[in-house]
Amino acid sequence: MRCFIAIDIDETIRRGLGNLQDELRKKVDIRKGDVKWVRPDLTHLTLKFLGEIKDEQVVEVCNITKEVASRHKKFDLDVESVGYFGGRSARVLWIGAGLDNDRLLRLQEDLGQQLDGAGWPREARKFSAHLTLCRIRNAQAGVKLAQVSGQYQGYELGTLRADSVTVYESELTPQGPIYAALGNYPLL
Repeated sequence: MRCFIAIDIDETIRRGLGNLQDELRKKVDIRKGDVKWVRPDLTHLTLKFLGEIKDEQVVEVCNITKEVASRHKKFDLDVESVGYFGGRSARVLWIGAGLDNDRLLRLQEDLGQQLDGAGWPREARKFSAHLTLCRIRNAQAGVKLAQVSGQYQGYELGTLRADSVTVYESELTPQGPIYAALGNYPLL
């Protein structure tokens, strides 16, 4: 099964994401098929993407996540500043979620260390705390969205309360992903 570990977002942030996506769609002249907008109800702050794991490994992942969560206090994250991954042409447009938040970075680092020790290696690239707004399929649309993102670098969407960590199963379907929580573990 395909799994990841994430912090959930609340309804206020979800509504704000939807409004921001609508605003960006109106500002940029792009064809519908050039961009895949992420549904706000499916948005989360991914701490670790595990990919395909065996069913029998789920218990170990959940136990590690529970143990790590039990060592970290609840905290707030500022959701702000639109950015993108890619060069001149964006591949992914996102909004930051606790970009430089020490508590988030310590939680993610602790989780990464524990999972690495259990056989799920860390990613080579540095952790970037973000909520994905869209994935871009066309280079011209990527250039347009990269340019307009500069207008939103100081954009403040709101504050997110991180109070638990969830292990999810992700089933990919033609209609989009279906997420099922396998375990939710509260922070202190």
